[in-house]
Amino acid sequence: MPGTLSFQYDGFCFEETVSKKVFAPWSLLSFFAEPERGFKNYWFESGGRPYALLEYLKSHALRHPEEYGNLKSIALNELSSSSDIKTLSDVALLTQAGYLTLKNIVGTTAYVGYPNEEVKTSMAQLYTERLLAGRTVEQVGADNISYRLATENVEAIFHLLNKLFSSIDYQKYPIRDEASIRAFVQVFFSGAGLSPIVEHHNSKGRSDLEVKVGTRYWVFEFKVCKSTNGAKDLLNEAILQLQRKEYGLQEQEEQILRVALVFSLEKRKFTEFSQCD
Repeated sequence: MPGTLSFQYDGFCFEETVSKKVFAPWSLLSFFAEPERGFKNYWFESGGRPYALLEYLKSHALRHPEEYGNLKSIALNELSSSSDIKTLSDVALLTQAGYLTLKNIVGTTAYVGYPNEEVKTSMAQLYTERLLAGRTVEQVGADNISYRLATENVEAIFHLLNKLFSSIDYQKYPIRDEASIRAFVQVFFSGAGLSPIVEHHNSKGRSDLEVKVGTRYWVFEFKVCKSTNGAKDLLNEAILQLQRKEYGLQEQEEQILRVALVFSLEKRKFTEFSQCD
């Protein structure tokens, strides 16, 4: 559950029944040393991005951002046997480094995922660096994502997202469809310490992305057009979808902001936006 020690720091699993989980010792001790600081990302601050891992990721393709939130599969024997770092797969390395942990085992295949929110955030920060070609969100003028979502209006968030997307290495990470848009926004928001929900289901359908920030609850519906022609029609389609399927309205938050956004593949940016009542 969000806001708990187990959600933030627990979840590491190393045995084949996948039933026993442990906390990250350093993060837990650091939290109890200064609980008044709240849940900080001690993992990243204290070596969550070691030099050896970063060097490895320069020569080995980090999983595509669209895979960020998905479980990864790996042969069980690859986790239990020693391997040369030159031949080690990215999944095996990330598991051995603590970024991924056992979630399930089926036969000889292990399924691994992020152990907790702290590591999930750290991984999103690594993905963000890759998306932005080594730059930080501060360097591209899109810092304080959480604060902006908590305080600024829809138009400001529209411009914030465009700063991020205009800085993506489009050759390595092309924007192809709504799934790409959704995945990249998920990575950016997760890297900012938020917990976005992708394809959140209600009784009438599933929204593209939803995220809670303070007393606000944001609901995003994305559309992609090949050119600026038809962008207005797609915007209206997204607005109708938000209205008819009542995305986000089941939430009991102080302020619900439902936003339709259209991304132009031709211009490589969001060209239309509208807030839906």
